[in-house]
Amino acid sequence: MAELQAQPVAAEPLVLREVRGPVALLTLNRQAARNPLSLALIEAIHGDITDIGNNDAVRVIVITGAGTAFSSGHDLKELTSHRNDPDRGRGFFARTMEACSELMLAIVRSPKPVIAAVNGIATAAGCQLVASCDLAVASQDARFATPGVNIGLFCSTPMVALSRNLSRKAAMEMLLLGDLVSAIEAKELGLVNFVVEPTHVVNEAVELGRKIAEKPKRTLKIGKETFYQQLEMPLDEAYRYASAVMVENMLDEEAEEGIGAFLDKRRPNWPD
Repeated sequence: MAELQAQPVAAEPLVLREVRGPVALLTLNRQAARNPLSLALIEAIHGDITDIGNNDAVRVIVITGAGTAFSSGHDLKELTSHRNDPDRGRGFFARTMEACSELMLAIVRSPKPVIAAVNGIATAAGCQLVASCDLAVASQDARFATPGVNIGLFCSTPMVALSRNLSRKAAMEMLLLGDLVSAIEAKELGLVNFVVEPTHVVNEAVELGRKIAEKPKRTLKIGKETFYQQLEMPLDEAYRYASAVMVENMLDEEAEEGIGAFLDKRRPNWPD
């Protein structure tokens, strides 16, 4: 009698994707290692962000982590394993950092608002991921840090997102000390918007997404794009750019309907 061969067990997906009405929930799914951002995980998140950006049925994206951590940052074991490469890992290090930066840019450039639901620690590139999202809801037991300085690897790429959310001195304090910051402190610093009970963090983020999804679609896209564009401009240039955007926005049928409804004292009937 022939022996039955065991079938290989399918690997768990690196990112779990669930659609809750107009909100797509992405869950980083390496909980045993506290969801480190390996190159494969970075590429998987980027792929989902891009795909959802082209999905008209989804209006908002929520990102969270499986288990008790949001993300512990770059996968240091993976990075260290490439030190024996002929180039001492330079090529793999560069590829990983570039992929991570492209992911953060994809979040900022996505036409859909992206909300971080921070369910535990968010350190180094994990903290960068939170800072790159448009909004953040944190569990009361969430903790944040850019601790690279403690191991000889300054958090230079997380610094880009962090310094665009916090004041200069607050950002430098996190970067130079590397200490853990509580959820309440993170809210006071401007890194997160809301702090909620641990069991509510994902549902609160999804409900926030549902509320945003009720707003007119093109108006949200215009607003998000303009927000990030003007941040990088001198003040006079920012006003010129924003004024031109508002003229085009006024000519859009969403603004025509929304303003008409306001003046008529009725609920708007959005075109989409």
